[in-house]
Amino acid sequence: MHITNKISHYFEKFASYEFPHMIQSFINNTYVKTLGLDMSEFLNPSSYKTLNALFTRELIHPRDRDYDHSYDDFICVADSFITSQGKMSKDKALQIKGMSYSLDELLGEHVRQVHKDALYDGDFMNFYLSPKDYHRYHAPYNFNLHKLIHIPGKLYPVNFKYLNKQENLFIENERVIAECRTMEGKYFYMVFVGALNVGKMVFNCEPQIETNKDGSEIKVYEYVNNHIKKGDCMGYFKMGSTVLVFWEKDMVELEDLENKKVRFSQTIAKAK
Repeated sequence: MHITNKISHYFEKFASYEFPHMIQSFINNTYVKTLGLDMSEFLNPSSYKTLNALFTRELIHPRDRDYDHSYDDFICVADSFITSQGKMSKDKALQIKGMSYSLDELLGEHVRQVHKDALYDGDFMNFYLSPKDYHRYHAPYNFNLHKLIHIPGKLYPVNFKYLNKQENLFIENERVIAECRTMEGKYFYMVFVGALNVGKMVFNCEPQIETNKDGSEIKVYEYVNNHIKKGDCMGYFKMGSTVLVFWEKDMVELEDLENKKVRFSQTIAKAK
């Protein structure tokens, strides 16, 4: 097990431990104040029984669902920061400005080459969730989920420092790939990337996925008629991390959001 996985494993144990109420309340409130969390859409910090429960907090009330009426809009998958976006050069996408990686390598052998080829010269967007963000991720569009592919790996941090120095970071790190097919028959992919101290990624539709465990076996979960509705909560990170989204060539027109803070439910792209 890589050192980053060991650190994340022990941190996850601490974050999942239920301390006596007064101690837990102190831990939670200290975390909120230190990082400056906006808790206006959530319960009081003292009400969460563990630090992980605070990390993975649910919204008290659903966000504005005006997007239900804008069928062609792709919405933001999570409260996050757009570290990079744009068009790929064949299968090359940007990890950060000036540092690219291969989409073929990222997606691996369990995505059919014909689907990879359709992504060449397509669009991409990188969503970085900091430790202060709302940690749940949502469906950006109406789609049928064909596959979830779990690829074990390391858990390097995914902050700007590491994005700028660790080559092929997204390929090195543990990840879960969602293969999504729209009602129009086009494909897009979401890649949920693990990171230091995340330890766990949870998927509501697939309880068998267990991240940051010993072992290197790639596991593939396939589905028939697994329809996911735009805005549905798909799962959550335990701590901050990154979601990558890739679209087929000429499938969408991206909003200009690079180096901007975004929120789940806002429009990030329009289908062509």
